[in-house]
Formats: sequence, C-alpha cells, structure tokens
Amino acid sequence: MAAPEAPPVHSPAQRRRVSARIGGIAESATLAVDAKAKALKAAGRPVIGFGAGEPDFPTPEAIVEVAAAAARDPRNHRYTPAAGLPELREAVAAKTARDSGYQVQASQVLITNGGKQAVYQAFATLLDPGDEVLLPAPYWTTYPEAITLAGGVPVQVTADESADYLVTVEQLEAARTPRTKVLLFVSPSNPTGAVYDREQTEAIGRWALEHGIWVVTDEIYEHLVYDGAQAHSLPVLVPELADTTVVLNGVAKTYAMTGWRVGWMISPADVTKAAANLQSHLTSNVANVSQRAALEAVSGSLDAVYAMRTAFDRRRRTMVELLSAIPGVQCPTPKGAFYCYPSVKGLLGKEIRGQRPQTSVELAALVLEHAEVAVVPGEAFGTPGYFRLSYALGDEDLVTGVNRMGDLLREAK
Repeated sequence: MAAPEAPPVHSPAQRRRVSARIGGIAESATLAVDAKAKALKAAGRPVIGFGAGEPDFPTPEAIVEVAAAAARDPRNHRYTPAAGLPELREAVAAKTARDSGYQVQASQVLITNGGKQAVYQAFATLLDPGDEVLLPAPYWTTYPEAITLAGGVPVQVTADESADYLVTVEQLEAARTPRTKVLLFVSPSNPTGAVYDREQTEAIGRWALEHGIWVVTDEIYEHLVYDGAQAHSLPVLVPELADTTVVLNGVAKTYAMTGWRVGWMISPADVTKAAANLQSHLTSNVANVSQRAALEAVSGSLDAVYAMRTAFDRRRRTMVELLSAIPGVQCPTPKGAFYCYPSVKGLLGKEIRGQRPQTSVELAALVLEHAEVAVVPGEAFGTPGYFRLSYALGDEDLVTGVNRMGDLLREAK
C-alpha cells in the first residue's frame, strides 16, 4: 500500500505573511474617510467631514466625574469578571426593561468592548461555516465583515429610497434558503436613518419565528428617533422570539461615549455563557473605569440624550432641505439615528470640473478634492450610487459643508 502523500512544504518566501482570513477584511470605510478628513485638516485644508458616526457632544459631566473617581479606586486596578461587573450587568438589564420593555436577567447580559465586539461575538457564537445571514442593505460596514470572519455567508437583501430603505417580509422570504440561520435587524438604521414601524417590525418577527430563524437586532440608536417614530424591540412585540434573539446595544450613541468602548449583547443564557467563554480568551474584562462610567450612564436620567436629540432633529431637517435642493440628488427624510443617505445616481456620468465620475466612489473623491467636503460613498454600505452624511457636527459646519458640496454639484452638465 502506498504511503499517504505528505502535505506540501512551503518555503518561508511562499508562506503568506498575513492569513487569507484577516487579509480579506476590508478597512472600515467610515473610519477611513474620517481619518483622511482629519489628515487634510491637519495639513491646513478647510475640510468639513461628514463621515464620522459619533455625536459631537462631550460625555455628560456626571459620567466623567464617576470615571475620575473610579480611576483612583484600587478595586478597579485589578481583573474583574470577563462577562462584566455584576452591578453593570444588573443595571443594563434594568435599563433595557425601562427603555424598551424587554425583561431580561443579568445573567443574559454580556458587557463587551464597544458595540463592534458585541456584533462579532454574536455572529461568532451563533454561526457555523456556511450558515447564511440575511443582511438588509444599505448596511453598516462592519456587519458583513463580522459575519464572514465568523464563517458565515452574508446574503444581501436591498431596499432603495423608493421603499424608504425598508425591506419587506416578501424580500426576506425570497432570499431564505435551507442554510439561512440568522436575520440581522437594525432599526433605527445606520446608514439610512430608516425606522421600521410597529406593524412592519412585528411582521418580520413573526416571519422569523415561523421559519426558526435567529434574529440579531442592533438597538444602538434606540433613543434617536424623530417625527413621532418609535424604535420597537422585536422580542417585545414577538415574545416567543426571545429564545432565538440576540439584542445588541451600548453607551456610545445615547450618551456620547464612543471612545469609552462599552457595549453589550443580551441573549438566551446558554448563548451568553458561550460568548462570555469566547470573551474570556479574547479580551477578558472591559476596562473597569469605562464600566463604572457606563454604570452611571445607564442608571441615570436620559435628559442629556433628549437635549442631543433636539439638536440632531434640527440639523436633520436642515440637511434634508439643503440636499434636496441640489439637482440630481434625492434625499428621503430619515426618521432615526443621525445620518442622511441621499441618492446621487442622477449625477453619475455628468461632467464636473472636467471629470465624469461613473461611481459614487469617484464622485466622493471629486467632492473631497474640489469642495473640501468628506462624505462616505454608498459602495461602503453595499449600495453604489449614494452618499452617507452624518449630521452629528456643528450647525455652522453642516450648512457650510452641504452648501459647498451643492455649489460644486450644481456644475454638473
């Protein structure tokens, strides 16, 4: 009998320096645009950036004071439980009941290093290689990367501006296959600001329940809604779905705490335990000072977020008005988050400053070069032909930036 063939031996020169798995990850387009805008500003150019997805307000002072005291407390200088401070897990459970009506136990809560870690760990815990995830588009740039890293297959389901960027049960059903395990549900949405109403949310939840599909629902923008819209929590509207639902959230957007890096996932106890085991090897506990700050945030009032929401609402209406006045631009009115997602398809192929951009990537580059305005092109969110603009920046910069871009785009012919 012939001996089994030995695996090929590669010389050091032939071996990959970076694994195919990690080498295939796309850079965060939103962070890349923000970094480029900041670099140009540092070089002396008056660039106005609409790329960053973070509030421009400082973290409320009461939260900062608690963190300062926590830094001096020796209790916080040591390792703490990997799944999070017990008192913070309790507070997140209480906050969830208060804000969305979803009743959960502290044992179902896992405190993570920001919302992004919660996203990755949810998919890493649920997916086996080849499992499919229905991914409504436009989508936040991190979702497909996290799904792919976890061995899953993102299946894009697209809704355009004619549908206010809201997918339907019929679309989801058309995309469902025997390999479909998870639906990602995000309302309010990044990048579009779309918000599903109660009837739409419940219908999608009932469909997922009927077909035994898990739901990962990202509620990070739950408090940033306008025009009477409401962010409905799926397991509240469809209680039977609670055993196959993972809720993602964090302090970043509600409390202007993007840099503090505290998020969480809420899931059935067995899923939470498995994800906590992963986290125990991946990062251990979230920084204790940040956890103490988050405890103050989620336990306190929502007055600061209501003040932010008032400012965001004013900027939202201003941005929609200014964008809608630009020929070739269509801008649905967002009902949540702090983004506009206008279509710029009417401008593609037209001549501007001697160039004929064929894609929103090329058009965004032209806008940055000639108007000194940074926006994120729709390709980053799975839908070419659009721009994402954040209105989480000062009113004066917002008006100046959109008008500067508009003056350039009006040259299109």
